[in-house]
Amino acid sequence: QVQLVESGGGLVQAGGSLGLSCAASVRTTFKYYAMGWFRQAPGKEREFAAVISGNGNTYYTDSVKGRFTISRDNAKNTVALQMNSLKPEDTAVYYCAAAAIGYTSYSRSPADFRSWGQGTQVTVSS
Repeated sequence: QVQLVESGGGLVQAGGSLGLSCAASVRTTFKYYAMGWFRQAPGKEREFAAVISGNGNTYYTDSVKGRFTISRDNAKNTVALQMNSLKPEDTAVYYCAAAAIGYTSYSRSPADFRSWGQGTQVTVSS
């Protein structure tokens, strides 16, 4: 099991930037977990935003490509999400999640992620 604690988020105007960070407490080696960021807007289902494999492969949902960057530091057991050119539709609670699927794999499916953070609010005003 992995314990995840997110930080960052807040209120920003459209076009602005925010950074999220997630610290992981793991019993095994952090690099064998794919790390993802998901988000849930009011009245909507949780959706995939970005994922990074243990060896740094990344995948983004189309709506954030070119604006969001996911990164990780395996030595520090952390993952980050840098969000630029934010839009009001990016407003959501953002969740960090971990999937024990190996060093080179990643997934977009919430079902593969067994550990979740508590979520952090991101609000983008127009």
